[in-house]
Amino acid sequence: MSATTRIAPLASRALISVGGADWRSFLQGLITQDVETLAPGEARFAALLTPQGRLLFDLFVIGRTDGCWLDGQAERRAALIQRLAIYRLRAKVTIEADQTPVLAAWGEAPAGEGWAPDPRLPALGRRGYGAVAEENADEAEYEAHRLALGVPGPADWGEDTTYPLEADFDLLNGIDFRKGCFVGQETTSRMKRRGAIKSRMLPLTFHGPAPPPGPEVRGGALRAGEVLSGGDGRAMALVRLDRIGGAALTVDGRACRVERPEWSAAAH
Repeated sequence: MSATTRIAPLASRALISVGGADWRSFLQGLITQDVETLAPGEARFAALLTPQGRLLFDLFVIGRTDGCWLDGQAERRAALIQRLAIYRLRAKVTIEADQTPVLAAWGEAPAGEGWAPDPRLPALGRRGYGAVAEENADEAEYEAHRLALGVPGPADWGEDTTYPLEADFDLLNGIDFRKGCFVGQETTSRMKRRGAIKSRMLPLTFHGPAPPPGPEVRGGALRAGEVLSGGDGRAMALVRLDRIGGAALTVDGRACRVERPEWSAAAH
């Protein structure tokens, strides 16, 4: 392994194995991503939404020869299995927890099999499923890497509170608007078509430790957003796009600044 390759186990993630004769058509009508063309070994970013179009589960869908893996939040795996079972009806589909660990690699590409490019952003690196590798980093380092790139994560969008376009899923290859129906599609497509996206998740920089989630970002006298998750000097925030370009921004009385990563430029 190259010294510039960082590999970390992602204990916060867990897999669900989906198989059976109808697995593609089953998922195709549920999630925001196309699976009809998913190839073995390929990973795609997706979400399962509420019927009202809010984020319920974030997912990576990994193609296999006889089905797929769903990579989701470990603490919510049982809830995801339960939700999928509700939609199964008479479809010939198997849905089971899988204990294969999830890894992340960034820096120089790792050697060996079981690695798929992160579908959100090339700079995020690769995700490992069944990969055999020597770990030399931890999940906290990986989360710092993600935050440095300005990419939001599950701690930022919560459960049934955020629309996927607010969480940048459309900019991070998490929604296929050409695939046809999925749960929550009507609201999602309408927001995209009308350009009715008033708020987006963007990184916020400041001096000192991050405040706990929740404080307002202020643009003068106006509320310009809300701080989400973060670390020293940097956090994600859900910001009003029409209120971050004028007055100086503050959070908890401290000066702060919104960054616009290159990958997000298409939205602003």
